[in-house]
Amino acid sequence: MNPLFADTLRKLRTEKELSQRELAKRMYVTRSTVARWENGSRLPDAVMMSRLAECLGMDVGELLSIAAEGDEVPNVIMVDDRKVVLTGGLPVLEEVMPHAAVVGFTRPAEAIEYAKGNRVALAFLDIELGNVSGLDLCRTLLDINPRTNVVFLTAYAEHSLDAWSTGASGFMVKPITQEGVREQLERLRHPFSIGGVDG
Repeated sequence: MNPLFADTLRKLRTEKELSQRELAKRMYVTRSTVARWENGSRLPDAVMMSRLAECLGMDVGELLSIAAEGDEVPNVIMVDDRKVVLTGGLPVLEEVMPHAAVVGFTRPAEAIEYAKGNRVALAFLDIELGNVSGLDLCRTLLDINPRTNVVFLTAYAEHSLDAWSTGASGFMVKPITQEGVREQLERLRHPFSIGGVDG
């Protein structure tokens, strides 16, 4: 199943005011093929992706990226230089996002290395990470993958104004709670499937 690609395709087709039948005709496939793409049971191959991109007026690379992203278990990271915050926060994230791969880091450099090797869907970052700024870490993560959602965590609400200039999705005052995480998931710049009841 690939719900992200299916939802994106349905949205793009609707924006172009095309029915499944009309898109199928342009693609030289059957309507049931388009329906399978849109219910997530099948993915188009590379040739079909190229045709789809042309029919929908979008970049084929972006379409392939969405297909690859939607097929993965989402990677969620939490970066805080205090181990006690990670110990308390990681189980909360796992409870809210049961099908995500949730990993914690106390050192920003480790989080950056992880992000280079794994597509990070969502990052919860402390703003003050010792001598490193969480704002700078946010910018680095977005350079690695512009579709990473970043939510800042801090004990100080006055930091929120600085946080908005970084391209972050949200801001939470500690301690992290299930309700707070769910609220942030509703506001993500780049939504993804979290699985479970809320997925």
